[in-house]
Amino acid sequence: MFDLDRWDEIFETIRKNKLRTFLTGLSVASGIFILVILLGIGEGMRNGIAREFEQDASNLMLVYPGMTSKEYKGLNPGRRIQFKNEDYDQILRLYGDKLDKSASLYQQWGQVLTYGKESGSYQVYGSFPSYQVLENNTLTTGRFINISDLDNSEKNMVIGQRIKLDLFKDEDPIGKYVQVSGVNFKIVGVYTDPGGEREESRAIIPITTAQKAFGGGNDIARMYLTLKPEDDFDKSVAASTQFTAELDQFLKERHTVAPDDNSAIYVNNSLENAKRFFTLMDMIKLFFWGVGVCTIIAGVVGVSNIMLIIVKERTREIGVRKALGAQPLSIIGMVLHESIFVTAIAGFLGLIFSLALLEFVGPMIETQYIYNPTVNFTVAINTVFILVIAGALAGFFPAWRAARIKPIVALRDE
Repeated sequence: MFDLDRWDEIFETIRKNKLRTFLTGLSVASGIFILVILLGIGEGMRNGIAREFEQDASNLMLVYPGMTSKEYKGLNPGRRIQFKNEDYDQILRLYGDKLDKSASLYQQWGQVLTYGKESGSYQVYGSFPSYQVLENNTLTTGRFINISDLDNSEKNMVIGQRIKLDLFKDEDPIGKYVQVSGVNFKIVGVYTDPGGEREESRAIIPITTAQKAFGGGNDIARMYLTLKPEDDFDKSVAASTQFTAELDQFLKERHTVAPDDNSAIYVNNSLENAKRFFTLMDMIKLFFWGVGVCTIIAGVVGVSNIMLIIVKERTREIGVRKALGAQPLSIIGMVLHESIFVTAIAGFLGLIFSLALLEFVGPMIETQYIYNPTVNFTVAINTVFILVIAGALAGFFPAWRAARIKPIVALRDE
């Protein structure tokens, strides 16, 4: 604790050197300000990336075909791979105990949906009831397609909010019929999607109905798979990576594709992508820490230089104190008190301004990859410790120099 006399000494020293102290304190405050803002932006980037991955199932694997690029077993490159219902069924038989949710998809692009005098071109997807969870669709009214729709190849349809607004305006679409390629489909539900209008411009029907209505046979466009959850993120990534490799090998063998042909079959693993992005975010945050700490160090060096000047100006006073019996530790404490005071006050000001800026401006920042930039309480406390340590380091060497001044030399100082 500071006594009143020591406070008076500190304020008197600051008053005499107010310009230099102000400029030095400003550098420390700016260092803390920059550090907190950068950490807030880093957290905002992490939140933005997490929000992007939350648009679909968090551990989703999307499997879709491509075109072979290598000759294999007498088959020429350039062969387009076509998934079938049998591929999906075989995956369920082999890996059903590992899977949590799954769905295959048959899609039709640019299908014209007509209701009364209104019409528009949209995507029509044939899929399973689990598609709702896999694509994170939220029903606003009605229901999603169900197992009964699949088993009976019902002509039921769930439409996105965009289609509802285009075709039905303010009218309730539930129970109404739209025509697609001469086939009438009954609207049973309306959904929204966090991906926005692009995802909400889709109509979902049972895959069995889609394959029959549009002459798809047993073709499917792609498959959605999720694994059963593990205890933690790293275990989930490891299990997902292993399963991806097994699935890739199985499909390549089934469709006679070279093991090293990476353009024939694609398995997009969202967990692996998430881990890469989060690792990148951690590296960016570490870089931000480095930039902020280096800025603080520059301010600390400035404080240390100011304290050296102050010690030089007070050489005669220090000599008198030592001649009257002041111990070296009391001299060191005097200088350290002043340096810690300057850095702490300046640092707290920088911390308060930066937290206030993030609090009031942060919620207004909402871009694709930056969302809700904040700094948690633990980081703020760590910043306080940095301030105290920085102030002590800034004043230590000047204090040590002051403690080593000999009284007789100090008293001769002009």
